[in-house]
Amino acid sequence: MAYRLRWKGSNRRRVRRNVNLSPKERAIEIALTIATWSSVVALGAVFAELMLGAIPAFLTIDIIGFFTGTVWNPAHPTHPLYGILPLFVGTLMVSFGAAAIAIPIGLGCSIWLAELASPRIRSIFKPAIEILAGIPSVIFGFFALVILSEWISIVFDPVTKLNALNGAIMLAVMMIPIMVTVAEDAMNSVPSSLREASLALGATRWETLRHVVLPAALSGIVAAIVLAFGRAVGETMTVLMATGNAPQLTFDFLRSVQTMTAAIAIDFGEVVFGSEHYHVLFAVGLVLFVITFAINFLADWVVRRYKEDY
Repeated sequence: MAYRLRWKGSNRRRVRRNVNLSPKERAIEIALTIATWSSVVALGAVFAELMLGAIPAFLTIDIIGFFTGTVWNPAHPTHPLYGILPLFVGTLMVSFGAAAIAIPIGLGCSIWLAELASPRIRSIFKPAIEILAGIPSVIFGFFALVILSEWISIVFDPVTKLNALNGAIMLAVMMIPIMVTVAEDAMNSVPSSLREASLALGATRWETLRHVVLPAALSGIVAAIVLAFGRAVGETMTVLMATGNAPQLTFDFLRSVQTMTAAIAIDFGEVVFGSEHYHVLFAVGLVLFVITFAINFLADWVVRRYKEDY
């Protein structure tokens, strides 16, 4: 005899149920439990490895200078500088710039597919959008390097052809398929009875969309945005090829920048094992891990705060 706990309602009352499990069901339950805990253990192992690799760096370098320094020059032969601020700002510029472009477009596309497009049109456009999510990032980076940079050069006349705007636009293109796929599924999961009830009360189609469908699907929409934004923050190859990789502190999208992921990818292959530079790269990875964890934690809070039970 086994007992299960289920949360029900906003007051989170515990309801006990008795469930008789067959040996086969028990084996499935154990396998699922192991799979779940494997993910937790893997996440903990990644964090522990980053922490162990970063501790020697924090013991030898100036921690305050690491977080506030404006110069990243670890290859200097006598006085290497490990200021992460240019990398941090470059990462935020490219990621939030991509989000500013992708979120309105992705949300609008999701609404159109879920609420306005005919089934025939949806059956064509939805797979086409999902195919974009499977294209290797190096292809996007090559497109940004060869073609998109030329377009930006013609339109904006930037300081450098490979710049933050180039990387942000390309990351936005990579974010949209993920966002559309998850958000559109969330909107389709809203029961039709809610739409019918709203229309029966005299609401227009747009009022129903704004006040019924979007609030009901908010948790799924937030999850879509977070997944897409996580793709942008953690992307390496595209920004490596598109942003110019100049670790300078700037807020100008038409100048070259370098992200934390690009810095790790460029330096890690040539750094001396066990050196100070080697451990500093672990520290950069740890900062990136904390940033992504904070974003996901905030998104999880938003989902829990606004989630509705239907």
